[in-house]
Amino acid sequence: MTYVLTLKNCIEKLRQAGIDDPESDARIILTEASGMDYAHLMAEMRSEVSEDTSRKIKKFMEKRLKRIPLQQITGYTEFMGLKFSVDENVLCPRQDTEVLVEQVLDAADKNSRVLDMCTGSGCIAVSIAKLKKADTTACDISEKAIAIAEKNARDNGVSVHFFKGDLFEALPDHEKYDIVVSNPPYIKSDVIGTLEPEVKDHEPRIALDGAEDGLFFYRRIIMDAPDYLRKNGLIFFETGYDQAEQVKKLLLDRGFSDIKITKDYGGNDRVVAGVFK
Repeated sequence: MTYVLTLKNCIEKLRQAGIDDPESDARIILTEASGMDYAHLMAEMRSEVSEDTSRKIKKFMEKRLKRIPLQQITGYTEFMGLKFSVDENVLCPRQDTEVLVEQVLDAADKNSRVLDMCTGSGCIAVSIAKLKKADTTACDISEKAIAIAEKNARDNGVSVHFFKGDLFEALPDHEKYDIVVSNPPYIKSDVIGTLEPEVKDHEPRIALDGAEDGLFFYRRIIMDAPDYLRKNGLIFFETGYDQAEQVKKLLLDRGFSDIKITKDYGGNDRVVAGVFK
């Protein structure tokens, strides 16, 4: 069978399975299975697919039709122009989170000490260390997530200080930072079951579940952050589309000021930042 017919068949199967963007997923599956980039694949569309490539396409399709995230199937994703390994132990980095990183990059310089809470794949910490060359620390409660994050730091040629533990309890005593950044679990517990299968069935619940009102981790981080911030230290959070005002109030109640809310590329409130003077 030719690549063009294989592509059409994959698109149709993915569409029937309810995949949001079957065309894009099918193209990625073919490029990954064939080892060709997209331009090369397009030039070979009328060529016959080899048996080895057909087997790989079948394997990838079987997984995708089970609604396993494409990033977990290929084993990687791109974020901030960098390549990150991902698996079932970490949340797949989202484009919305790039807005959070961009805000931190604008505020930081190479002399800044940055702390990334709930690092997961390490995409935030590694991007900041790579693109700003700041002194970056990251922590997560999941040992398996830390292992993935450490790999991503090595693969991207940066040094990040990783600690395993429960939020600030993971850190050495008396550490101070210029910036604390976090994309914490923020989905309400009773909402997780309504999410897409790729998320609710295949991404770690520990990286999603923000407890009853989705604000559990914001409260904890905001309560303790002033003890770890230098004078005029900054804090940046990614939030759910409807949580920014609630997080803003939590920050104000704890003594943060100059609160700024930034929208994502879809026009939703996505990043909340403040200063602790």
